[in-house]
Amino acid sequence: MDSLSNKWMIHLLVCWFFIASLSGNVGVLHVLESEENLDWVLRSGRNPPYMVILESPLFTRSIMMKLKNGSSRVAGVAVVVPNANPAEGFSPHTTCPNENTGVYSDTYDPAMAHCNVTKWNPLGNGLSYEEFDFPIFSLKDDNDTQVIRQCYLDHNRPMNGSTPQYPLCAMQLYSHMSAVTDTATCMRRNDINFSISPEMVCDPLGDYNVWASTRPLNNTAKGHKMWESVVIAAARLDSRSFFSNVAPGAESGVSGFITLLAAAHALRNPTQEAPPNRTILYTFFQGEAFDYIGSSRMVYDMQNNQFAVDLDNVHSVLEIGQVGLRADSRVWLHTDPVSRRNSSVNKEVEELINNLHLAATNLSVSTQAPNFSQPLPPSSFQRFLRARPIPGVVLEDHQSAYTNRFYESMYDNGENLNITYPPNLTPEEQLEFVTDTAKALTEVATLVARALYKQAGGAESMLSNIKADPQIVTQLLYGFLVRSNNSWFQQIVSPDLTSHLIDRPLNFYVGVIQQSSEPTLLVQYLLANLTGSTVNVTKDNCQSQREDEEDKKSKHMYYYMWVQGAAPPNSTQREGFCVRSTARLSKAVSPAFDLRQFTSKDYSTWTESRWKFIKGRIFLVASHELEMLTLGVGIGVLLTSFLLTYFISSKADILFSSGREPTNATY
Repeated sequence: MDSLSNKWMIHLLVCWFFIASLSGNVGVLHVLESEENLDWVLRSGRNPPYMVILESPLFTRSIMMKLKNGSSRVAGVAVVVPNANPAEGFSPHTTCPNENTGVYSDTYDPAMAHCNVTKWNPLGNGLSYEEFDFPIFSLKDDNDTQVIRQCYLDHNRPMNGSTPQYPLCAMQLYSHMSAVTDTATCMRRNDINFSISPEMVCDPLGDYNVWASTRPLNNTAKGHKMWESVVIAAARLDSRSFFSNVAPGAESGVSGFITLLAAAHALRNPTQEAPPNRTILYTFFQGEAFDYIGSSRMVYDMQNNQFAVDLDNVHSVLEIGQVGLRADSRVWLHTDPVSRRNSSVNKEVEELINNLHLAATNLSVSTQAPNFSQPLPPSSFQRFLRARPIPGVVLEDHQSAYTNRFYESMYDNGENLNITYPPNLTPEEQLEFVTDTAKALTEVATLVARALYKQAGGAESMLSNIKADPQIVTQLLYGFLVRSNNSWFQQIVSPDLTSHLIDRPLNFYVGVIQQSSEPTLLVQYLLANLTGSTVNVTKDNCQSQREDEEDKKSKHMYYYMWVQGAAPPNSTQREGFCVRSTARLSKAVSPAFDLRQFTSKDYSTWTESRWKFIKGRIFLVASHELEMLTLGVGIGVLLTSFLLTYFISSKADILFSSGREPTNATY
């Protein structure tokens, strides 16, 4: 009785959470109905080990730690992902995200280190940082999962405390991972080559940052740009959850970078018609959920003349964090009290705060700064402060503790942002429908765009003309949190990327450095289309980063992208075109791996194990007595066949002889 494992929506944890058997983990199926029912799995059940099926309300730290402590009787766990979010909060992250790689430490105001002042994520239970000796899968709550439940009810469910009778329903999970112990060990094993084709056992986490500028910067000539001053507008791209393939990151990541994309679009025309004195540098950081991989890499590259500008060119930073769950239409302006003890830095920070207050004029969103002595929340800006005191503000929807009850969990999805649509709308109608969430984020995007323009030295008289487009915001929300395979995304990406568009929300787990993730490439194409311009260039020249065969200079200042465009009416053939912009990618891999400092305290050292094929199946198992009887009968048949074969072989001359004719016979 095998389930169709290729239909299961199975999500696997990455290497630091559990270790699975090479041949798969097998256990008798047990659907946990309550926490009190754990006694059957851990003590009283007579058929261990058990493969435990957890409904989402029972996926708690308390139950998981009890299963961990009784792991000799647990073969694995499968968590059923519900179709709706729970009423209570759930965050498998810690109460102090990225506490060891931010700016606050024993040498930078120890009183603020380790979230001593503010526990930013009070609902964090730290489950993602526990190591388990058994595999943990997630299952989509669909028909295949119901088959598993029914198999348990038909064969395994104890009745009135009695032991169920054989045959029993069992499950096998295959999820063997190669790496063990820690990053330093697995990276060392990567270097051990005993064969022509050595097998890697783990890979560093990483991807690419996305960035663009309002004025073209020579990306070939790295390092300091004379007379150049940039205002960095930052947001994070990634998220995470307990399961690596279910990381929707709606509030933790998407709300921020969509706001920044909409703000960049709102600034496209004003920065061309009335360019401000400073350049605005839009940056989207990858891997921030894992100790600031992307931002630490960009700072490292700026320090080592490996980026288009250096830290001396940075005037200030405005970061957009979690802004999708605002209470009373207010955003909070968080600053660093330590760097503000420097009078010149404090002056610039106050100017940025004033620009944000000014930008909120006549908007439905208000701005307010928290207590001066409160530290920064976890943010990419902290990595810049580790390098030097830089003026900056982080925009958040919370004054102190997160308003996000599902921080870094599988429940931080579109439902968490209250993205809803009227019934009976087609997917195309949903794409165009402006939700209340889109309207609220449009106001924040307008605030950000105006503040950036003023901070860059733009004229105050221009601010009222800068407005974000709610249609763009609602399409971005739909594309990232509902369905990336939509008509708008199809038009603005390259033909090669369309096969990666899916009919469900994107996953924002950062992954490993082997290739760019779908969110990274989508954000680059979106940023190019929202800030760049269409140029009359052939496809070959566009893909060769030039405007004509004689052009040798444009590639240093611009990046050209061929997109497939829309199909004209009554036609299925799309009309592609070339987009010229400053949107580029830069490496988002921790410097620790370039420096081979695998135990670094300064940089992220997260790696992910490589694994074999992933699958699962359910089947019926017979009783131990029947198995022994079957084995005995099999051995008996084997011995009997040996004896019969020996007897026949020894009597072959008699059994198979035939009358021979005399050698001198004649005819």
